[in-house]
Amino acid sequence: MKESTTSMLRWSCEAEQAVLGALLTEPRAWKRAGDSLIPGQFYDPRHGAIFTVIAALANAGQAVDVVSVFERMQAEGKAETCGGIVYLNELAQSSVGAGNVVRHAEIVREKSAQRDLAAAIADAAEIVAGNDSVGTKLDNIAALLAPLERKQTRQAPRRIAEIAAERTVYYQQLAEGTAIAGWPTRIPRLDRMLNGGLRAGGLYILAARPSVGKSSFSQAIGLQLAADGLPTLFLSQEMGEGEVADRAVSNAGRVDYAALLSGRMGDEDWTRAADALEHLIPVPFFVDDQPALTLRDLKAKARSIDGLKVLVLDYLQLCSSDQTESNRNTQIEQISRGLKAFAKEAGIAVIALSQLNRKVEDRANKRPNLGDLRDSGAIEQDADVVLFLWPVRENGEHRIVGLGVDKNRQGRTGEFGLDFHGATQRWTESTADINPPAKTGGRSFD
Repeated sequence: MKESTTSMLRWSCEAEQAVLGALLTEPRAWKRAGDSLIPGQFYDPRHGAIFTVIAALANAGQAVDVVSVFERMQAEGKAETCGGIVYLNELAQSSVGAGNVVRHAEIVREKSAQRDLAAAIADAAEIVAGNDSVGTKLDNIAALLAPLERKQTRQAPRRIAEIAAERTVYYQQLAEGTAIAGWPTRIPRLDRMLNGGLRAGGLYILAARPSVGKSSFSQAIGLQLAADGLPTLFLSQEMGEGEVADRAVSNAGRVDYAALLSGRMGDEDWTRAADALEHLIPVPFFVDDQPALTLRDLKAKARSIDGLKVLVLDYLQLCSSDQTESNRNTQIEQISRGLKAFAKEAGIAVIALSQLNRKVEDRANKRPNLGDLRDSGAIEQDADVVLFLWPVRENGEHRIVGLGVDKNRQGRTGEFGLDFHGATQRWTESTADINPPAKTGGRSFD
């Protein structure tokens, strides 16, 4: 009795028959719902076989009716096992018209998804009963459920006129100020080049040589976005969570970073540190310092933050890969493309930091280009925006750093200067000229 009840919950004979009946009798039914189904979604094997023949005829532009389907099935030796002409006639008579076929097809798909989920849960129970660690079990179960989740988030193609009509409403909202074009970084020139700021679904690569400041810069942007109410996750594979917190306190309170690290803080420093902590309490900025993250780890950690909008990964080349048999370029390609797909799927912006090749050091002005991205050309291909940082010169108590936007799918490219105040881990737009001075025979800055 229990098995019978379970089976009834996981398939609907009536819905499957109604869909097939409509496809056999209504020419409009295929365009309305037929091509949204696949044979494996039918629970009754007879129905799957019949649907396969209907699909073959419809896709070939041939007539679909009881006789045509029967003749095709008989030629393939499948007619008798599927009930023959008698059962096909019964299906045709069960049709309630093309008007309801969309809903009946939805029932077939939903029941199929329930069966897939039940099978996955059964497999998950076997994983739980195994001898692996809890972490490995969770990873394996997540991998098991991921394909089901992707199926549920698939969307049907839509007419361009429908999409454009929705965008027109969005344009009006932008004009009225009730919507924003992007999530601003608060670096004015960068936001203009990005047409408002970061966007959901975007992959932003920030690349530099070691010690230029990419970790500090990305954290400063992440803190600003979080302060604006956008939940942000900072995955720090290089720095420990304590160091990330030190930089956040220095940034938020304008506390001298060296004083924090040495413990030699005066009364004013302590006051500012306390103010910084009070400022950070409501800020939805999350930190995780687990090293050697896999793509699966990244997704799991991102999904653990409710309402996540921005993910900062520091940095790509420190990630690990499940493809241990492949070379490093292939592994980085897998992670890069996985990050772009996940950004779109989860509706978040991903800022992924990347190392550069050593040949940048051979140039006089240290200005990187797209060919300097380390380990894989896929990084450039997958990114919506590629940003570079490079050292320009010291200027009193702060450092001038070049920021180049060398790839931008939805905006302009170009470069300008940033002022990095290392004592307080703060970044601001610079008015300094970042172009190297013309050679006049004297000594120039390198």
